[in-house]
Amino acid sequence: MTAYIIRRLIHIAIVIFLVLTVVFFLTRLTGDPVLFFVPMDTAPADLEEIRERMGFNDPLYVQYVRFMADSLQGDFGESLRQHDSAVELVINRIPATLELGISALVLSIVIGVPLGIYSAIHRGSIGDKVSTLIAVLGLSVPAFWMGLLLILLFSVYLGWLPTGGRGSLAQLIMPAVTLAAFSIARYARLARSTMLDVLGQDYVRTGRAKGLSENRVIWLHALKNASIPLITITGLQAGHLLGGAVVVEQVFSRPGLGRLLVQSLLNRDFPVVMATIVFVALIYTMLSLLTDLAYAWANPEVRLQ
Repeated sequence: MTAYIIRRLIHIAIVIFLVLTVVFFLTRLTGDPVLFFVPMDTAPADLEEIRERMGFNDPLYVQYVRFMADSLQGDFGESLRQHDSAVELVINRIPATLELGISALVLSIVIGVPLGIYSAIHRGSIGDKVSTLIAVLGLSVPAFWMGLLLILLFSVYLGWLPTGGRGSLAQLIMPAVTLAAFSIARYARLARSTMLDVLGQDYVRTGRAKGLSENRVIWLHALKNASIPLITITGLQAGHLLGGAVVVEQVFSRPGLGRLLVQSLLNRDFPVVMATIVFVALIYTMLSLLTDLAYAWANPEVRLQ
């Protein structure tokens, strides 16, 4: 297990290196960033001085080597717009994104898994059909559209919830529900299919033949084996939630990593863009590692190699 974790950490370092490389060159293809934060009537001589001071006149390979050396020290430079440390700007936004992502993930598991289990136990019933309809809607409705509908209903018409921002539970409800809708549907469909498969296994029939209660058979024996695919998809869904936060934070004006990334891309604020993407990649790869470890814990027959 220790050797596996060490190898995975090495893989994570390689992934981060590749992410840094790709993002560095892609951002340089978008044009001259200096033109986006100086007045339009700035003299050419002043523009040249700013480029020279910021190192944009150096050859690309020199900029790349300097950038990688600074990145190894956790230094991505200063924001071209806000003139603050890019890392500090990203770190200040992480709590808002984690708050939204964790809330959405908890909602997805708490609602989606029981919904799928209920559908599997009551296969063909009205409840099963309603659950299927909910799953289809969750998978088909785009997050930005659902967010706008929730704002229209609960903020504009009913006046129950604020339209956006961060700082209170009321401001978290609609973004978390919007972000969790797709994941709830996936958990419900996967839980239903895996439970249907498990409930047909011999050991389940044996447990019932021994006189075990239905609740004990389902929640203690069947669910444990059905949980393995659910653990696997949790890591994938965590990555999906990080990506979905970009849209949801824009719709609800939440000051998170997604909103920071969009604003930085529009402003061509290279240091903030690269710092944000690196942090997101690091979070995603660590979640992938934790998912593999949880998979091995849930199923002792799996040996990580």
